[in-house]
Amino acid sequence: MEKTPRSPFLLPVALLLLAICLAVPCLAQVPAAALPEGEEAEVSTEEPVEHEVASDSPRASLGSFLDLGSDGEWEKAASFLVLPESRKAEGPILAERLKVVLDKYVWFDLEKISSESNGDEDDGLTAGVDKVAEIPVGEDRVQPVYMVRRSADDVSYWAFSPATVRRINRWYDQLPDRDVRELLIGAGLHTLLRTGPLGLLWWQWIALPLLLIGAWVGGRVLGGLTRAILRRLTARTDADWDDRLLERIGPQLTFAWGLAVFGWALPSLGLTAEAHGIFSAFLKAGAVVVVFWALWRSVDVFAETLLSSPWAATSPSARNLLSIGANLVKGAIAGAGALAVLSAFGYPVTTLLAGLGIGGLAFAFGAQKSVENLFGSVSLAIDQPFLVGDFVKVEDFVGTVEEIGIRSTRFRTLDRTVISIPNGNLSDQRLETFSARDRMRLATTIGLEYNTTHAQMIEVIDGFERVLREHPKIWRDAMVVKFKEFGASSLDIEIMAWFQVPAWSDFQLCRQEVLLGFMKVVEDAGTGFAFPTRTVHLINEPTPAPSPGKKDENPPVAPAPPRPQQSTAKPGDLPPADGE
Repeated sequence: MEKTPRSPFLLPVALLLLAICLAVPCLAQVPAAALPEGEEAEVSTEEPVEHEVASDSPRASLGSFLDLGSDGEWEKAASFLVLPESRKAEGPILAERLKVVLDKYVWFDLEKISSESNGDEDDGLTAGVDKVAEIPVGEDRVQPVYMVRRSADDVSYWAFSPATVRRINRWYDQLPDRDVRELLIGAGLHTLLRTGPLGLLWWQWIALPLLLIGAWVGGRVLGGLTRAILRRLTARTDADWDDRLLERIGPQLTFAWGLAVFGWALPSLGLTAEAHGIFSAFLKAGAVVVVFWALWRSVDVFAETLLSSPWAATSPSARNLLSIGANLVKGAIAGAGALAVLSAFGYPVTTLLAGLGIGGLAFAFGAQKSVENLFGSVSLAIDQPFLVGDFVKVEDFVGTVEEIGIRSTRFRTLDRTVISIPNGNLSDQRLETFSARDRMRLATTIGLEYNTTHAQMIEVIDGFERVLREHPKIWRDAMVVKFKEFGASSLDIEIMAWFQVPAWSDFQLCRQEVLLGFMKVVEDAGTGFAFPTRTVHLINEPTPAPSPGKKDENPPVAPAPPRPQQSTAKPGDLPPADGE
């Protein structure tokens, strides 16, 4: 199979996708509320005002609990749980499970947690009670996570409420990675449950490459099965473009099935809310890449199919136009795919689309003529009123088509000059193609002398018809050899016939052979060709007598004898009317 040349758009798109993939994890670490909503960043000359966080505030207590959990100090973390005496021994286990649940379902922005000792007094809850999170327990149900103000040994702090503590085990049991955690704990591999880079546990970092390898293997297997099934279906059709399309999109099918397997197995890792959001964005972006990648490869297949068609094979300009059109379509697909990838990562593309719309409108106005000529060339390539090398008539001139370009078409006239007409104008003009004729017509009128007899006329008509029928290039379905009329100076015979020849030079040779045959027929019949004649009558009028006593200043002059007139008329020409 011929190797498909790489498109110049592939490298920029690949670099753009790589930059996005590298930038998203970094951008995900940026706080969501870095600036107040509706305000712009500006250089301030005032010294920043630091808001002090009370040591006995909900924010301070929640931050301490999360820090202790990240360090694995569960006994100290358990002090932030309101437990009855009967469950004090379960404190470290409950603290660890609560930390796991919060990491799974909640991404805390501590700036939104109250920094006051009394908590948020405007939340509508009872004094000394704050809601810090919500845990989903169904498709459309959530349960709140409360912290309450406590005092011990004259020290005030905030701890998770008794109702929240009672729900910890239920929340933990619904985790998708619960069995894995219990297995690691039973095996004594507590280290793998520690938090690693990007907020992922160490066992998740180990499982993630294994999941990627499994997704790749699953994609290869399922992609191969899909291609085998589709290949059986395409083999039943007579066209070959579907077979080539299936071969071109094979890698895309493998990639699509790999993404599907990875997305299906991803929840089993029990990632945190932040990590799960990042991987979900990558899955969406991957699906977008698969779709637009398949469209990109499909353009090549359809372009090759059109290029192999008869109308494109005989027109170099049509082939060039198809190649340019395919590159333009692939460029549009790459641009739309890049915007879709950005949208999948959550970037706002509305402003960018608005700018592209305004720029496209300005481009359309500025390149109106160029676009008109481009569409004119498309129209000429599709309709094909003529091909390169055809002898045509365009409005008021005739010539040979020398080149059909993207902007204009050039013609070589009979005077060997070159006329260039923009394709936009040419598509609206009257075009007559002589090269498209399947046969060429001979139409003439032959005049015989008036002294031709009836028998001679019949002999000449039969002889003309015999000459036509014996010619090898004659079209025998229609021939006209008839006595037409009594002309002014000849007996006219109308002749009309068609020769099945492709070129004008061949027709000229056939016409010469037939006319020579006509001359032989007339000579054998004993008659001749008529030529225009003119009879001039000269009338001598009497000259009036001169008046007496007056001398005639202009004496009459004898008329000169008539001079014989030489006729240049050819056989078949119409005679001049009387009196001319």
